[in-house]
Parts: sequence; C-alpha cells; structure tokens
Amino acid sequence: MRESGILMHITSLPGPYGIGTMGAGAFRFLDFLKQAGQGYWQILPLSPTGFGDSPYQAFSTHAGNHYLIDLDIFVQEGLLRQEELASVSWGEDPGRVDFGKQYAERTRILKLAQSRFQPDDAYQQFLEENSHWLEDYCLFMAIKNHLGGCVWTQWPDEMKFRNPEALAALKTKLSEDISLHSFAQYQFDRQWKALRQYAGSLGIRIIGDVPIYVPLDSADVWAEPELFQLDDSRNPRKVAGCPPDAFAADGQLWGNPLYDWKKMADTGYVWWIDRLGAAAKMYDVIRFDHFRGFESYWSVPAGDPTARNGHWEPGPGLDFIQAIQKALPDLDFIAEDLGFITPEVRKLQEDSGYPGMKVLEFAFDSREESDYLPHLYPVNSVCYTGTHDNEPLAQWFETASAQDIAFAKAYLGLNEEEGFIWGMIRGTMGSVSRLCVIQMQDYLGLGREARMNFPGTLSADNWTWRALPGFDSDDLAKRIYAVTKRYGRIN
Repeated sequence: MRESGILMHITSLPGPYGIGTMGAGAFRFLDFLKQAGQGYWQILPLSPTGFGDSPYQAFSTHAGNHYLIDLDIFVQEGLLRQEELASVSWGEDPGRVDFGKQYAERTRILKLAQSRFQPDDAYQQFLEENSHWLEDYCLFMAIKNHLGGCVWTQWPDEMKFRNPEALAALKTKLSEDISLHSFAQYQFDRQWKALRQYAGSLGIRIIGDVPIYVPLDSADVWAEPELFQLDDSRNPRKVAGCPPDAFAADGQLWGNPLYDWKKMADTGYVWWIDRLGAAAKMYDVIRFDHFRGFESYWSVPAGDPTARNGHWEPGPGLDFIQAIQKALPDLDFIAEDLGFITPEVRKLQEDSGYPGMKVLEFAFDSREESDYLPHLYPVNSVCYTGTHDNEPLAQWFETASAQDIAFAKAYLGLNEEEGFIWGMIRGTMGSVSRLCVIQMQDYLGLGREARMNFPGTLSADNWTWRALPGFDSDDLAKRIYAVTKRYGRIN
C-alpha cells in the first residue's frame, strides 16, 4: 500500500500562546491532513526539552513537554481565565517560538491552573499507573529547580547518589513542586490522548521520534546510572558522537553518555522495552533515530573537545532488535539509517525488516554516484524531500552547486511552470517507496528562515520555526491532494 504524510512538529503550529500546542490548532491541522489526502503526521520527540531547547535533549524519555499543554482547554475547564492569559507576553514574533518566554511564564500559569484543580479518581489512577517513572522524574525536576537548575552530577552527594533517607526528606520538603510536575504530566497525558484519538478517527497515524541516546542531565541517567558508561563519581567515561566526515572535519561531539550494552543485555533490555512500550502508547509508528548506533557506535573519550579521537565500538546488534520485536510485536518502526552506513549496518536494517530512509536532497551530488536517486529506492523505505535536520528545498536551491541543480533538473524534468520545489515533491511522491513524507516547509515554499535545525550548532534559530495562521489553506490542501492522488498515495 502506497501512503504519504507531512512532517511538522507540534511547536511549529500557530496559536495564541507563543508555541504550537495540543489544542485547536493541532486538531485543525489533522483536518487539513485529511483534506489533503494524507495518512501520516510525523512529529519530533514530545519530551520536555533541556539543553538548547532541543527535543533530542530531554529531561525524561517518558515525560511530556509541558509547553505543549493547551491553555485554552484550561479556560474551558475553569482552571484559568482568559484575562489571565491575555496579560502574559508570549513573544513578539508569531513566526518564532521564544523559549525564554515559555520558560519564564509557563510554570507560573500552570501553578495557577493547579490551584483550581480538584484531584479525582482519574488523576489518582494516572499517578499509580505511571509511578515507575513519574516519581523519579518529578523529584528530579523539583531538586533541579531547588538547586538553581544545575546538572545532577553537581548535586550534593546524598542527592547525586540517591541516599534513601535524603530523598525521603526531599519528597516532603519539595512536595509542592513535585505535585506541580505530576499535575503537568497528567494534563499533558489527557490532552495528547484526546488529540491522538481524533487522529485515529480520521485514519491518520502519528509517527513519533525516539532518539537513540538520552542526555546525561536526565531523570533516566540519574535514576539508573548502572546502565550507562559512568565512573564512580557518576561522570561519563565515554560519550557519543559521529566521526569526521566531509561535512564536519572534527566529527560531531554530541556528549550523551553511552549505554553499557552488556548490562542492558543482562537485564533482557528491559529499560529499552519499557521506553519503547511507553512510546507505543503515544505513537503509531516510531522513527528509530541513529539506527546505525545499534550495529556500532562512535565512542569518544569524555572531556575531549572534539569527536576526532573517537573509535567504533560494537552495538547490541540483532540480539537487541529481536528482543524488542519479541516484547513489542505489533509496534512499527522506521530505521533512520542516514550518515555513514556500512554493509554491516545495512544488513542489520534488512534483517530487522524495518524500512530505511531515503532523502531526495542527498541524491544530486554530481561528484559521485548516489543511492538516494528515486529509481534506486527499495519499496520497503520511507522517502523524504528532506528531514528536520536538512535544508528546506527553497534553501537547497539557493545553496546547492550549479552542477547539482542541473543534475536535479535533468533527472526530474524540473520546470518553471510547475515550480522547482513542486517538481522535487513530485519526484519523491512518484518513487516506489511505500511511504513518502514531505516537510510542511516545502509545501509552503519556505527557505532558510523556516529550517528547523542546523545540526552541530547552538542557535536561536534551532527548533523555533512556526507557521503563520492561514498556512493550512483549502487551496494548498487541494494541490497536495492532487499530487498525492496522482501517485496513488491517498489515505
């Protein structure tokens, strides 16, 4: 079955409170997807963002981002008043998320809503069903707030090493803050379930993203440090990254702590099964970020200024994949298999049965042969014009070499009448890949100003793009529907 979808993170939706939320704007976007004949909505991780406001640097693999909680729903439920929200400045530019404003204002507004909230049986049930991660997360966040936000490895020893008596005392001392985080997670869970249920009623499946690594400064590493390559002081011995290549002479130094895969295997990968089981409750399909790291991963000595001195270490391989498939047999995955891919990585992806990814922007390097040309795509693949880490097509046409653009024009028959961007979309839609996903920015013809992420940089431009009201017009939906129908991908 041939299908298609659109990539757009929830934060990028328009709305009145400085960031896209799980409220009316998200429901309207689902209606737009249905009108446009799409069967999938791909989003980025929904976790609470940490360093650099990146959804890939989350304080928890289980928790939801409280910035995404819709405040108008609170008004409807009597937890907030409209005038209270109108008095808040959420940022000056409706086309950008001001994460500083969100950080400054969201907690205060959530406290106000919580003060009017009456816990009921549903709330108690949520606390009980999620206690295995919720208690550690809420305590972790409360301690961080209490200590001014510093990384947990810098906490006093009784907190860092989780002394039971110290933690019991902190649960009492910080009970109000702990309760606020529990309230926020409950409200996130309620709103997300309502949105996902609506998507299901329209026949739209949600593709979520699970990063391979978690940051050091997370409740996950604090709660179970024995599963990571840490020293006796809880500092990383080795960290994650990518080797040097044509795009980064020193490689990419991500800095995430690496897993102790032997200990993971000794436990039957229960940590991963729990993590992915939780993701399965949120998404219909999971994009496995950096899939190649399960075959082998780049290990960099902690403290090195670049990733240049790293080396490859064997990952858990097929043993891990089979354990996941046995525990979660009905869960669909996409293997993000971009980057430096060896025959061993390709074999693991093929043995897993998971579809890999193909990116059209990578196809037209006139200096060498490319397996990203559409006529080479396998059926069991997911093709993209570009991902959140790539240039929107309008920017690609501005920055690519004249030779590469000439190659794309000749290969796809690009012409002014159709428009070069729509010709690239046509080329992606027409491939044999069973699923085609297009960035919303490409349908809108936007360029650098709308790029979601510039990998390897800390920039105020990263993760902040938002569409403006009216982006989801009937005319655009009709045009998307037409190209989707032409290539047999209608939902």
